[in-house]
Formats: sequence, C-alpha cells, structure tokens
Amino acid sequence: MTHTLDDRTKTLRELLERQFGEYTDQLTELTLHSRQRDHGGHDPDTLRRLVEVAQQGVADTAQALKRMSEGRYGVCERCGHDIPTARLEILPSARFCVPCQQRR
Repeated sequence: MTHTLDDRTKTLRELLERQFGEYTDQLTELTLHSRQRDHGGHDPDTLRRLVEVAQQGVADTAQALKRMSEGRYGVCERCGHDIPTARLEILPSARFCVPCQQRR
C-alpha cells in the first residue's frame, strides 16, 4: 500500500510541477502583453484579471509544493483530516477537504 501512496504522491508532484510551469509561462506571456500598446489584443481589465489568476495559480501551486516537501500535503488545514486523493487529482493545490471548503 505504501508503494501505491508513493506513486500517487509522485504523480501529484509531477502534476503540480507541470501546473507551476504552465502558470509561470502564462504569467510571462500576459506580462509581455500588458507592456504592448494594444495589450496583445486583450481588453486592459480582462488582461489584468488574467494576470491576477495566473499569479494566484503560481502562488497556490508553490504553496502546495512547499506543503509536499514539508510533509503536510494532502492534509486539510482546517480539520486536519486527509484530503481525498480524488480531490487532489482534480485540484492538486487544495488546502481543505470539501466539507471545510464549503464552510469557508
């Protein structure tokens, strides 16, 4: 069973690392667009919101990788119970189990 857990953790780490790279690439591209006169074809408000979303994605993913390296990944920050693997597969940066997330 430990081998299976290790495999899941490795898969989730790879997913988080891939997402971190994607968010970073997005943020770089959007930052370049924001410096262009035509904002890369984006409405300035839309571009600002896209930058905010990419920044939040970078932050959330970095925090999840940090929790993983500290051995706290997959544990709900509110109740302390394990976050189900199915939830982590859908939202790898999840900090809370579903019931605690709903209470927030």
